[in-house]
Amino acid sequence: MYGIAIAIVVFIISQSLFFAVKSWKHGKKLGISSETLKNTVISTILFTLAPSISILATVIVLANALGIVLPWIRLSVIGNLAYETVAAETALGVIGGSLSNPVDNPAAFSTIVWAMTIGACSPLIYLPLVCKKLQNKIGSTVNKNESTKKLGDVLSAAAFIGIISAFIARAINSCTTTKEIVLNEAGEEVTKNVITESSGVISILTLICATVFMLIFTALCKKIKRLEKFESFAMPLAMFAAMGCAILFTAVLPEGLRTFTWYSVGGVM
Repeated sequence: MYGIAIAIVVFIISQSLFFAVKSWKHGKKLGISSETLKNTVISTILFTLAPSISILATVIVLANALGIVLPWIRLSVIGNLAYETVAAETALGVIGGSLSNPVDNPAAFSTIVWAMTIGACSPLIYLPLVCKKLQNKIGSTVNKNESTKKLGDVLSAAAFIGIISAFIARAINSCTTTKEIVLNEAGEEVTKNVITESSGVISILTLICATVFMLIFTALCKKIKRLEKFESFAMPLAMFAAMGCAILFTAVLPEGLRTFTWYSVGGVM
């Protein structure tokens, strides 16, 4: 597994360096100065640091259940926090398990790998075939006049907010189940989904903290001119700050509040 991961990472880095060198040479042919090219490279490196922090956070989140190698491979090629965790959790929800516990069943691990990989590969196939035609049709519709352009902006914002809301609702109201044999009222053994983990007060508090930190960091970047270039770091910093708050809440809140969840752990669904 480590050998596969190293081979993939070396290939990705080699590919990036190949296109960087080709782009530099082409820029020189176009008459672009070395100073301008250097500034472009530096600004590009700085711009990629913020999403890299988010990627690192995703690797840390997934490493507990899937080990370090699989998340490392997946996120070195394509993927993000929202997709990778949802794909893994969905597969685990069917199999029975959660990201908070190591996946030691080979069949379960294989299923998660396929779910994460096939889902990430599908856009690479249908986007080149469908996206351009769809984009042209949407563009010709919403750019007819000023009013339709505004409507297009509203619809795009609404779609984005809807997707984010779906992820938030799923995280807040989630629970993890595992199939176990229990006795029914007649004393017969039956297989049912037993709740092993559930979201609760900590989930809500962490969400509030993440939102507050994001608003604070964004406001600071917009208000203080010299911090404008760091605005892209606002989201990953807010994520890590919220994680720290979750650890703090777990340590200091009273046990009754800390362990309060929407679904009773040990209950049957």
